[in-house]
Amino acid sequence: MIKNDLFLRALNGETVNRPPVWMMRQAGRYLPEFMALRDKYDFFTRCQTPELAAEITVQPIRRFAPDAAILFSDILVVPQAMGIEVLMKESVGPFLPNPIRTQADVDRVFVPDATESLGYVLEGIKQTKVLLQDEIPLIGFAGSPWTIFCYAVEGRGSKSFDQAKGFCFTNPAAAHELLQKITDTTIDYLKAKVAAGVNAVQVFDSWGGMLSPTDYQEFSWQYINQIVEALAPLTKVIVFGKGCWFALQEMGRSKASALGVDWTCSPRNARYLSGGAITLQGNFDPSRLLSPIPTIKAMVKQMIDEFGKDKYIVNLGHGILPNIPIEHAGAFIEAVKEYGN
Repeated sequence: MIKNDLFLRALNGETVNRPPVWMMRQAGRYLPEFMALRDKYDFFTRCQTPELAAEITVQPIRRFAPDAAILFSDILVVPQAMGIEVLMKESVGPFLPNPIRTQADVDRVFVPDATESLGYVLEGIKQTKVLLQDEIPLIGFAGSPWTIFCYAVEGRGSKSFDQAKGFCFTNPAAAHELLQKITDTTIDYLKAKVAAGVNAVQVFDSWGGMLSPTDYQEFSWQYINQIVEALAPLTKVIVFGKGCWFALQEMGRSKASALGVDWTCSPRNARYLSGGAITLQGNFDPSRLLSPIPTIKAMVKQMIDEFGKDKYIVNLGHGILPNIPIEHAGAFIEAVKEYGN
């Protein structure tokens, strides 16, 4: 049994004394202990070495004691497992030297056996669970099919993902075939993560907001919903779509246990748009962690007041930034723990 199950109770919609808190990318580059490992090992070595992934996962837990841990990994291990080369370039970020641009390229992409090709992630989960000692839940995650598709077709990050969108609109049959392959791989992968011991999963749709509401339904949501339908009988599923406030109504009708919200959507609107019954997660602007500590604490209290303490998980509206002072990250978590005292 998990000793601090506040996060799981919030996902169940139970009444709580205060909401749980964790931070997206909490195991990451704002922590000096993370940077010490980054200086010794390259990015994918850290992802692919279970001992390192487990250690990085628990670093913020030791420091801040949030209510959930999220496994250190990357959404791009999925396309790697599908035969798509992914590199991490300094000052560029993810770089795919052979982007998918034709039907022949799509044909070369395969659906792997996740337990074989991503076994290092599953071993990382098991080692992380040993370190956590059932103190708090562990979250596993994957990128949405659309977000993985964006990187696979574009070849790198982008401000607009015009290549990815153009591929969808000029060659929709090939685009849907690739999206389905990514979806099938992701379902297999997340099911394996649940079997390995994660207590919940989150799907990150980082680039969903690049699509119009109509195109979002066709090229993103229908594939995310396949994942939700497949995983909901096995575990709690959180869906986070950055910039996807327009889809909250549809998401709220799904079998997801919670929906992530970014900082561009107010708590009131998020509750209204999602139907008012589903647990919400978010939505503090990560840049606001640069504010003075008293301001951070006051804003966190106001955010909880506006969302309400029940059916709510405190989080950022996107991943924590690398330039956030440690004390400010700590103050964010402290403010939640002090709520109602």
